[in-house]
Amino acid sequence: MEFDPFSREYYDDPSEVYGRLRDEAPVYRNDHYGFYALSRWDDVAAASKDWATFTSTYGVTLEQLTAGRPIPYDSLIMIDPPKHDRLRSLVSRVFTPRAVAALEPMVREVIAACFDELGDRTAFDFVEDVAGPFPVEIICRMLGVPPADRQQVRHWLDIALSREEGSMRTSPAGYEASIAMGTYFYELSVAKRAHPGDDMVSRLIEVEWEDEDGRPTRLDDIEIAGFSSLIGGAGAETVTKLLGNAVVLFARHPEQWQLVLDDPGRIAGAVEEILRYHPPSQYQGRYALEQHTLHGVTIPAGSPVILLTGAATHDPRAYDDPDRFDIEREPKLALGFGYGVHSCLGAALARMESRIALEELRARYPRHRVVEEGLTRVQMSNVAGYASVPVEVG
Repeated sequence: MEFDPFSREYYDDPSEVYGRLRDEAPVYRNDHYGFYALSRWDDVAAASKDWATFTSTYGVTLEQLTAGRPIPYDSLIMIDPPKHDRLRSLVSRVFTPRAVAALEPMVREVIAACFDELGDRTAFDFVEDVAGPFPVEIICRMLGVPPADRQQVRHWLDIALSREEGSMRTSPAGYEASIAMGTYFYELSVAKRAHPGDDMVSRLIEVEWEDEDGRPTRLDDIEIAGFSSLIGGAGAETVTKLLGNAVVLFARHPEQWQLVLDDPGRIAGAVEEILRYHPPSQYQGRYALEQHTLHGVTIPAGSPVILLTGAATHDPRAYDDPDRFDIEREPKLALGFGYGVHSCLGAALARMESRIALEELRARYPRHRVVEEGLTRVQMSNVAGYASVPVEVG
């Protein structure tokens, strides 16, 4: 058995290999790329919480992890407690339930505007025309990015995350895109420091806290640029992939879409089931700081490890009939937005955006058809979903 997370077969549909991993090799060793993989629900959940053994400080992509050295800069998803807790607290207040609820009018306005731009068209690409543009518009509004620049952030992200088949390395164009985005957010921080506004970047500039020695300190522009790139990336990619997956799943399971048509109150549950069935983030990268033995296999200290969320959420040890798409399924811990200290900071916002987008789709296009032969999937590191979902309406 071979599990290659950069193969065409994996990008198209990893479900068969996931099943074999869970049953035959729950601790799998890939000699070609040099990583171990955990695929069962209990193991992925436990490792996600155990940051002392499975650290994020060596990176989260296989490209970073196989380098075998700690990341030399602070990024929220690549540091562990106690520093992680202090930095996370700086931005978490923006994503409290009350703060997210207050964003709903703005979120509805942005999503409705995307649907409005479709006009009387009888065919469109749901990802390119709807699910792609609005999440980055929302998160960039929150950050304080000027309107003319918001969609550029999405294009930088798409290039930076893309991978050639059979390669875990970022392409030269991907490096250029990452540098361009980081430079942009650095310059935005410098500009907001001179002329603050009512936005997240301006608030991060103003935040002051005490360091380990009790001295007052603030974030510098490089740190704010890192925060902004991370938040912008997560806010743009996750919802886009979740909603593309949603439309395809409902097309293939029309009886489930009919449940939504019958009762829009089922949409919140549908979002949870979509997140379980096709999580936008299929795996999270970790690095074993200590030797760890599981299912009779010893993972040596100093090993890259990937936690296969996409396999864990279909584990029959954790779910009844896990390959059945059922929006009325009793909810379980949502591994799809991460678990433990690195759980998704913006999960509540992502759920709200997804719910509202599906409400709009139900209201405007209750009967639509996905053109299956036009579907194309992304080839990205860690992120899974569709690059194109052509839809016919009318």
